[in-house]
Amino acid sequence: MARKDNAAETANPGRLKQIALTYKMTRRADKKIGLVLAAVGIITFGVFLAIGFLIGHPIYLGILGLLLAFLATAIVFGRRAERAAFGQMEGQPGAAAAVLDNIGRGWTTTPAVAMNRNQDVVHRAVGKAGIVLVGEGNPNRVKSLIAAEKKKMNRIVADVPVHDLIVGTGEGQVELKKLRTTMLKLPRVLTGPQVTTTNDRLRALGDLMSNMPLPKGPMPKGMRLPKGGPRGR
Repeated sequence: MARKDNAAETANPGRLKQIALTYKMTRRADKKIGLVLAAVGIITFGVFLAIGFLIGHPIYLGILGLLLAFLATAIVFGRRAERAAFGQMEGQPGAAAAVLDNIGRGWTTTPAVAMNRNQDVVHRAVGKAGIVLVGEGNPNRVKSLIAAEKKKMNRIVADVPVHDLIVGTGEGQVELKKLRTTMLKLPRVLTGPQVTTTNDRLRALGDLMSNMPLPKGPMPKGMRLPKGGPRGR
């Protein structure tokens, strides 16, 4: 019992520190976050307390209002923090890969399966919806990368549906903050065993980083990567 209490005491400061860090990060992009959270909490509590006085149960409704005020504040804080995080990630290389890594269970993500010298990149995710290729960068160049990746995959997974998405704010593109939702809305057409089989086949292709001809061990002093960097295949 004592060990459980000690573990709880250790976990709580860590959780509070994480909340504080999240608040600071959010406040950099959302200057009004403090006022918004205070307003949500006060208004929620005030409404329930007022109802309590009207029906003759101010204590009961006051306690309920306090609990719901904390809940409402937490929900609003979570949404605004998420929006601020996406706002800071927007346009940053690898932002889509970070979203894909947190898409949830049932998906296997392989970042940077294709890339060119302009740092346009394509990531791959496999789930019950099939294969999803997610591109970041210049739309025209990314389309070429995706087409090349589809052609390469077609040799071994021709029977699996392939979806392609390009992250951005232009026409026909998917905003970073909507990427996860868009993927989760895709129709599920594969069973669990089929997803596993597809992953096994694609694993043979590897990814861009595993296919690069780098020497084992520490890189020798003065050695440079080939000029032009890795290219999409």
